[in-house]
Amino acid sequence: MVAIASRLMKSMSLQSLPPTTLQEIASNHHKGLAKVVLKKGKTQLFRDGSPMVYSGAVDRIIGRPPPRTGDVVVVADGTEKPIGWGLYNSVSMFCVRLMQQEEEATRDPSCALNMEKLLETRIDAAIELRRNLGLPSANTNAYRLVNSEGDRLSGLIVDVFGDLAVIASSAAWVEKYKPQVEACISRIDEINHINWRRSVEMLKEEGLDLTDLKGIHLPTSHQRVKVIENGISYAISPEGQKTGFYADQRENRHFISTISEGQRVLDMCCYSGGFALNAVCGGAVNVTGVDTSMPALELANENIILNNLDPGKISFLRQDATEFMKDAVARNESWDIVILDPPKLAPRRKVLQSASGMYRNLNSLAMQLTRRGGLLMTCSCSGAMTQSGTFMRILQGAASMARRKITLLRQAGAACDHPIDPSYPEGAYLSNILFRVQ
Repeated sequence: MVAIASRLMKSMSLQSLPPTTLQEIASNHHKGLAKVVLKKGKTQLFRDGSPMVYSGAVDRIIGRPPPRTGDVVVVADGTEKPIGWGLYNSVSMFCVRLMQQEEEATRDPSCALNMEKLLETRIDAAIELRRNLGLPSANTNAYRLVNSEGDRLSGLIVDVFGDLAVIASSAAWVEKYKPQVEACISRIDEINHINWRRSVEMLKEEGLDLTDLKGIHLPTSHQRVKVIENGISYAISPEGQKTGFYADQRENRHFISTISEGQRVLDMCCYSGGFALNAVCGGAVNVTGVDTSMPALELANENIILNNLDPGKISFLRQDATEFMKDAVARNESWDIVILDPPKLAPRRKVLQSASGMYRNLNSLAMQLTRRGGLLMTCSCSGAMTQSGTFMRILQGAASMARRKITLLRQAGAACDHPIDPSYPEGAYLSNILFRVQ
């Protein structure tokens, strides 16, 4: 009897709750919409802004037939009261990507449960934000227009290089709404070309069969794009790494130019030479860039010519980062400023432990190559590493290995033209740390 009374009271309390905007819209216009109910104690994480609902946070799914990948679903707390809505994935470890919280839907019902309208609204907001920041400008026409979680469109990145927009897709929903994304970007006056880049491994984890998906290939005339960033010219290959250029490092590259006068600088994992070019333009007396990719180094050397730089002050070498640094340590070489920006070593949580060892070893070598009193800028673009909160501890371990003491001077996320918001941090997938090494 007590159990029956308890269930009756719970039922009555649920019925007495006033309907929310999402409840009203879902019941009036979206019959049969599935509801993803979270486990007790899991709600606050998503109220605080995390857009990624892991399958382990889900208690049950209400709806018949069950939702399919790409379907809009309501996300609710344990009492089945909606906290927001998002896009479902039946295969990915991210069961739902939250797109709008319930409070936001109350303020702007026009976007509630309407992905096309929300997509248009969010991209327009991203465009306006960059315009307010003066982008593009005479000195910079390469920048990140849409920064995934930073612009609250998890899984979508759009980088602009002059009149070319490179769209990077890493989520099933982005593929589903590809025509709408392209339509929004095509409306931008400066954009004449679009290149669609798929993150193949991530999309496989999203459950997509990529055999029938073909990207947009650029005509031969666009295999090289020339852009300018903070007054420095770059040749970019849209078929290169990521979107072809690491637009999220713009402000960090500029910062290096402000501290390089009279310094010897080492740029490890330099790609097309972004940090190295900024260092020599900032007055560095000697700059060395190291990378394993020949296509990247071809771009780097092309960039020396584009900027009319003295090849006696800047050079690029093709060599494995670990081998180069071990050899340089053996020769007792050192630099005033060392930049270490390795590729993504921890693409997912399950490899975090092995990646931690690689980060520790690389940074230990980099610290040994930094003269005592010099500066080390070290980076991680691994979301799993940055979000684990262990990167600083790994760096402390690297300092112990190198028998060095490090002092934190500056810590920054990605310079993605989006104000840092604790709910949607622009640096969620990039950590950039400056140390003084003693």
